[in-house]
Formats: sequence, C-alpha cells, structure tokens
Amino acid sequence: MHIHILGICGTFMGGLAALAREAGHKVTGCDAGVYPPMSDQLRALGIELIEGFGADQLALRPDVFVVGNVVSRARLADGSPKFPLMEAILDAGLPYTSGPQWLAEQVLQGRHVLAVAGTHGKTTTTSMLAWILESTGLQPGFLIGGVPLNFGVSARLGAPQRPGAGEGSLETDTRPLFVIEADEYDTAFFDKRSKFVHYRPRTAVLNNLEFDHADIFDDLAAIERQFHHLVRTVPPSGRIVVNGLEESLARVLHTGCWSTVSSFGAAVSDFSAMGDPQAFDVLHRGEVAGRVQWGLTGVHNQLNALAAIAAAHHVGVPVQQAAQALADFQNVKRRMELRGTVGGIAVYDDFAHHPTALRTTLDGLRRSLGPNARILAVFEPRSNTMKLGAMKSQLPWALETADLAFCHTAGLDWDAAAALAPLGVGPGQRAQTAPDIDTLVNQVQQAAKPGDHIVCMSNGGFGGVHERLLRTLSK
Repeated sequence: MHIHILGICGTFMGGLAALAREAGHKVTGCDAGVYPPMSDQLRALGIELIEGFGADQLALRPDVFVVGNVVSRARLADGSPKFPLMEAILDAGLPYTSGPQWLAEQVLQGRHVLAVAGTHGKTTTTSMLAWILESTGLQPGFLIGGVPLNFGVSARLGAPQRPGAGEGSLETDTRPLFVIEADEYDTAFFDKRSKFVHYRPRTAVLNNLEFDHADIFDDLAAIERQFHHLVRTVPPSGRIVVNGLEESLARVLHTGCWSTVSSFGAAVSDFSAMGDPQAFDVLHRGEVAGRVQWGLTGVHNQLNALAAIAAAHHVGVPVQQAAQALADFQNVKRRMELRGTVGGIAVYDDFAHHPTALRTTLDGLRRSLGPNARILAVFEPRSNTMKLGAMKSQLPWALETADLAFCHTAGLDWDAAAALAPLGVGPGQRAQTAPDIDTLVNQVQQAAKPGDHIVCMSNGGFGGVHERLLRTLSK
C-alpha cells in the first residue's frame, strides 16, 4: 500500500509514518515549517518529504491519503485555499482517512493496547511504560509523541506475538503489546472526536486532567466528556489506571465505568510513593514492593512513574522489576534535555507549554538544584490555548519558581507584559518580553551569569533559540 501523509512532521503523524514504513508500506508525505526531532527521524528512515500542500501531489497516486489534524478547509486572505491538496482530493473523490483511523485499522487490530491519556506527562509516561515492558523482555510496539532516548525512535511495531506466550506456555494471552500516547485533541477536520477514541485500549492510563485546547474545547466539562468516551471503549477485562489525586478524573469515572480500576498517587491508592522524587519506595496496596532511583526530578515524574508501573502490572510485570527498569530510563528528547553548557551556564530544552507544565518543570529543577541556584525561564506561549490568552493570568504562578523569566511574544494578540506584571516587567525586573528571537537572546545574554540554568520551554522549534543562546554565551 502507498500512503501519502498530509502533515507528516507532526509527532503523531511522523510516528505513524515510521510504523507504516516498518510494516512494508510505501510512505511519502508533505508538511510546512518542519523542525527536529521528527524531521530528522523521517529523513533517517528514507521517507520522502515534500514541502507544502500543493495540489500537484495528486500525481503521486497513492492508495490512500492520510490526513493530519493540521489540515483544514481554511482560506487565505486572498480567498485561495490554505491546503490546496486537500481541496483537490475532495474534488477528485479520492480515498482519504485520518491518522488515528488508519492506525486503528492497520496496526492496532489484534493487539493489547496500553493507552496513556492526560493533560500533562503523556509522552514521558508512555516512554516509561514502553521501557519497562522492553526491559522485562515483552518487546512492545509503541507510538510516542516524542523520541525516547532509550529507543532513539518515536515508533516501532514490536514483536508480532507476546514473548513467552503461545503453545506450551502458561500465558494464554498471545496478543502483542502496543503502547500509545493517547491524545484528547481532535482527530481531523472531518472527525472532531478525540484521537484516543480510535485506539480501543485494554489498559487505559488517565494520568491527570485540566483545561487545555481552548481552540476546540469550551470548558473542562467538555474535555471530561471526551475522557469518558475513552472509558466507554475499555472492555470488562481491561483496566483503567487513574490518578487518585484528580477530582476531574473522579468525575469522569463517576459518569460510568465498566472495567476494573487501579489507582495511583494518593496515600490510599493501589500504587503510591514514599520518599523524594529522585529516590522513592513504591507501595502496592500499602506494602513496599519496589524502589525507584533515577536521574529524573519533580513530583510530576514520580506520579508518571507510578502510572507506568501500575499499567505494566496489568500485563504481568511485577512492581519490583518495573521499578528497577526505571533506573535506566533516560527520558525523552525535549524533556529537560541539556543542550549544552558554556561558561558555566547550562541551557535546557523542554516541551512545556501549559502553565501547569511550566510550573512543574521549574519546580522539579528547583528541587534538584536547591534554593540558591539561579533559574532563568525562557518561554513562548505557542500552543493554540496559550495564543488565545485563555491561561495568561496563570503565567505569574507558573513562573514563580524561576528567578528571571523571558517571554517571546511574536504572534500573540494579548499583552504579555500586562499578564506578567505581578512579577515586575522590564530591564532589571523579574520578567522581560521580546518581540523576536534576536531581542530575546540578547536579553538573556545580558542577564546570564556563570552557574545559571536556562530552561527554554516551547512546544515548537522556538527559532533555534537553544543553539543561538549557546553561541552567544560562548562569546
């Protein structure tokens, strides 16, 4: 089968492309404004990338077009279509489908799917779970919205049968395992359901739930409704792994639940933690069952670990083995990834973009470094939710742990300086704003001192700010 993917450089669609290629399909794709790590992964796989969404791509004559949710029926100021290829596909009556639908039909059928949902930590928790299963010999397939450093790729098919299962084995479930990051964002312009309703998991992790995606959801209740749609798809023999600290998730399950439930996080949960986030005991139903000692920081990662351990337990991995596996977990690219150190100044890259994610990222680093270290937060409100200004009032709270904050304001229709006013805005104040990357880099360079830790936070390429900072600081 030849598939042509529209929006191939998104983290989900890029992973889907890798799976299709591994399964033997011919894969081509198009996108605009690509950036690492996905563009690097696709080129390494030898997948042909076409810049833009020109209608001339119909000449490729694929068997099906797989449409990413970046594609819409939008028109430019001059009235021409923003995505002429999609208009041409519709005019010609050619076959097309969404990424989640193609994945469900071509990859997930016949597999035990472990889906990780939540507003925050999906990528990290999915990576932890995949690594636990890999470390214990279960050879899972996976599709992750980032590149786990333990694997070096964001997706793979995994073993065609669960290792150790089959004839002569006490293990009767031979379904191979597949771990997937389960996003609540909509599927495509023609399918407004959340992506995760397509996946039909047997193990569903509900990691946390806050308001997000203000461009498609009116309020938290609307997102809770989508999470409940996911719960409805889990079979009676399946398991829902739920964060016991989240009232929003309690409301989701109260609406109806038809599967077994395993909780984590709270002291009375099935899985809880005792100790510092960098070295803690894992308690299973109140009894110490394993210990995690690793290089990750923050309570949020401690909770992510408990979620992954609880999900792995559903497919037979003992808690002790799961905890031991996490000692070798290397995290994910763009999750507090150290990009370099120059002149005693460390520069990190992190994917955080929601206010809660900004705060937990900075809190984790503060816990690790101690109260006397200087942390400089460099961020851009790039997500659709942040661009709309729906959470601008939370920014001072989100950045509270940082000593200094620098905001890139390009593309914003709201006043970032006004939103950051409680921190004090301007030269010599705790916060500064910059209309472009050059100004931003200059502001940070003027403020940085040896021993500082600079955390760059964005869900996009951020104009290559990390390398530009390292080059500027080296001078």
